[in-house]
Amino acid sequence: MSPAALVEELADRIAADEPAAPVAAQRAGRLRVAVDGAPAADPGGLADRLVDPLRVRGRPVLRVSTSDFLRPASVRLESGRTNPDAFYTDWLDAAGLRREVLDPLGAGGSGQVLPALWNAVTDRASRAAYVAVPPGGIVLVSGALLLGAGLPFDLAIHLVLSPAALARRTAVEEHWTLPAYARYDAEVGPASFADLVVRLDDPRHPAVVE
Repeated sequence: MSPAALVEELADRIAADEPAAPVAAQRAGRLRVAVDGAPAADPGGLADRLVDPLRVRGRPVLRVSTSDFLRPASVRLESGRTNPDAFYTDWLDAAGLRREVLDPLGAGGSGQVLPALWNAVTDRASRAAYVAVPPGGIVLVSGALLLGAGLPFDLAIHLVLSPAALARRTAVEEHWTLPAYARYDAEVGPASFADLVVRLDDPRHPAVVE
């Protein structure tokens, strides 16, 4: 399909996704959505393009990026700046993402979300204010290596590139990250359990895998 059709297809599916009635009541119908993929697949761009279509469908939306939930440089880069194993295990502050974004939107949660925890450029805590996600709201969390770590997403979208396409579309200076994505595919197999899988080998003709 076309990129525009993909956005409409995903927006329809996300907006129609509702938890079972007792769970929906406990968390006010809020939905936690992962848009998972390597930077070459541009998960952030896709998540951004979903915001307005979801709002048109009557769902309030908050965008969160894992780039605002990285660990401090002293932890993240302890094994060097180009260590793929550290990139795989140590860069994302999964506990912070869960505590500040995902758990507050779960059953009995406050609905108060911190959209950014750490500024990786200044290597200091973000000064972002908490945001209230209203009943029926959707939080779109974009980033890489999001699945398989027990993070409580209600809906997971995984963006797939073949190894050749991933290497071709990853900047040369970022090729050191490729072993981390290969490890992710081998150990986690996100395409095998994500709710929606999108193939993006040709970004002009994405395909939803049924």
